[in-house]
Amino acid sequence: MSGKGLFGRIDWLTVFLYAFLVFIGWINIYSTTLSDPNASIFDFSTLYGKQLFFIGLALIGVVFVLFIETNFFERFASIFYIISMFLLLGLFVFGKTIAGATSWYDLGFFNLQPSELAKVATALALAKYLSDIQTDIKNRKHQLYALLIILLPALLILPQPDPGSSLIYFSLFFVLFREGFPLYYLGILLTIVILFATTLMFGTVWVAIGLVILTILIFIFKRKSTKIPILPLVGIIIASVLFSLSVRFVYDNVFEQRHRDRFALWLSLEKDEKKLEEIRKTIGYNTYQSEKAIESGGFFGKGFLEGTRTKGDFVPEQHTDYIFSSVGEEWGFMGTVTVILLFTFFFLRLIYIAERQKNDFSRMFGYGVISILLIHYFINIGMVIGLLPTIGVPLPFFSYGGSGLIFFTMLLFIFLKLDSNRLKDGI
Repeated sequence: MSGKGLFGRIDWLTVFLYAFLVFIGWINIYSTTLSDPNASIFDFSTLYGKQLFFIGLALIGVVFVLFIETNFFERFASIFYIISMFLLLGLFVFGKTIAGATSWYDLGFFNLQPSELAKVATALALAKYLSDIQTDIKNRKHQLYALLIILLPALLILPQPDPGSSLIYFSLFFVLFREGFPLYYLGILLTIVILFATTLMFGTVWVAIGLVILTILIFIFKRKSTKIPILPLVGIIIASVLFSLSVRFVYDNVFEQRHRDRFALWLSLEKDEKKLEEIRKTIGYNTYQSEKAIESGGFFGKGFLEGTRTKGDFVPEQHTDYIFSSVGEEWGFMGTVTVILLFTFFFLRLIYIAERQKNDFSRMFGYGVISILLIHYFINIGMVIGLLPTIGVPLPFFSYGGSGLIFFTMLLFIFLKLDSNRLKDGI
């Protein structure tokens, strides 16, 4: 086992699943963006031609990753993180605004989105820090530093404004919990989500009333069986009310109108039926058309290049955030199930690989990769079928875009490179 070369140590099943997903993604980008059937697939003026170019760049990146020394990634993880934070800060001065978000650097032939690079750097930095402190994650100081590593890029991205990309970084909390982070932090996260939604739906006053009623009920039913400290409980209530007050400020002053409209549609915040219908026809239009495209595909789909809604441009941004709807229309129920199964096998394989790591850094980075890719997948599919609001999160390896494809690929193959080192010494 130890005598195997690099290509003998790579997990080829994962590579095959990755290549298959990229291929299916490109086929659907070709279908959704084709305007001239006689044009060459290597016509780089077309979106499918550009995506082919991005695939080529990603493969060059793969070669670079596979032939670099494995300990390079652990040794320079902190440097990568610092560089990515400076790139995020630079957007406020040199950034290019696209679709209302200043999230890109214009490099002429290519728009670089540093938030994608920051995902790789943050996963590396978090794995490096956690592996350095090892089992000392229960120390409050170390917990704070680990949280700061995750929160800093999220806070820099939020005011671009790009709440979708900012949200992705919170998936790295799963790495912390896998490594022994106290579970009450998960309770805090869930409480924050619930407080955010209920504040928008009912207002801070009703949230405060609800918290007081909940506290009284806890005292009534738990006072005999459990001693409940009053001061910490009062502190929790005060902190919750303050957070509830901040929700409205963030909602009104940080989020743009398009973001507010999406939450209004998702949580049914708008009471004026006429205005709500107007929002459905504008902000909710993409999701509505996406659902209709998937429904129209039936069981076996309409066939490759036969999607009438795809050809009629009914679904805006179908080659990016809504690429999955083209799978539903042209390949039907069987096609969507096949893609979902491929992603399922892909994630299960990554979990298996992460669990077999003997090196702490490799395992932790592996779970960072899984967390980032999985939340992208979950949010995108939920968004396309109407279960979640539209927040501009691409489907990994599927959606059109150079930054996303290249850095998703880097994430995956850095992990596969780390895994290959597991066998280098016969482990």
